[in-house]
Amino acid sequence: MKEVGISLAQSCAAYLRALVRALCAGLLVSLAAHAQSSASALTPAEIIARSKPSVVLVGTFNPLATPRFSFRGTGFAVADGTRIVTNAHVLPEPGSEQASQLAVQVKQASGAWELRKVLDLSLERAHDLAVLEIGAPALRPLPLKTELPEEGAEVLFIGFPIGGALGFSHVSHRGMVSAVTPVALPAPSSTTLNARNVSQLRAGSFNILQLDATAYPGNSGGPVLDARSGEVLGVINMVLIKNTKESVLAQPSGISYAIPIENVARILQR
Repeated sequence: MKEVGISLAQSCAAYLRALVRALCAGLLVSLAAHAQSSASALTPAEIIARSKPSVVLVGTFNPLATPRFSFRGTGFAVADGTRIVTNAHVLPEPGSEQASQLAVQVKQASGAWELRKVLDLSLERAHDLAVLEIGAPALRPLPLKTELPEEGAEVLFIGFPIGGALGFSHVSHRGMVSAVTPVALPAPSSTTLNARNVSQLRAGSFNILQLDATAYPGNSGGPVLDARSGEVLGVINMVLIKNTKESVLAQPSGISYAIPIENVARILQR
């Protein structure tokens, strides 16, 4: 019996030692993973500084008009840096005189704005997206993250709210993804249908990101960025308004919507 008792005690001690080693190893792996994750995460200030040169003004240019550049929305560089993503609704109607005057303005390191004419464009009305071709020299493209973000993910978005009223300076906002929800619901009545509604209904429902931050006129087409990695999660598309478009300034709802970036990735693959 004594020998058996000693054997059991030794077995228990060996088991406890193995258990402690396993727990310590697991803790070290967890700490290493946490350290790696923390090291790879960027601060909001770093993300904004890196992203601003890739975010551009989208509008039209007419040398005989005053002002010569007419701002319409925000855009950002993707792919090889010669392509600019924005909203389709930001652009003039195809075939109009303004459509032939499409241009973007890129902010230089000196702080001056450089005009770049749009050479070609691709439209996808169903998702209200457009990709503009501006040619060389290329801008620094923003990285894309095509997986849908989780609800609660922290985000940043950059653009030019209120356009020229505040001057053409990059403005950044912070919020989170409050919901990932389907869009393209039927209009309340046939009198409220428009070409955009009909196009979306034909294409079927798709997911849209709801944000708990307020976008303003001028933010449309701007990038929604992961607040840790700086990758683009979506494209600012619209803001919920309480009454009229003008009320968004005096009575902001605090709710904005963005098109998931996976839809842009599909356009670029084509």
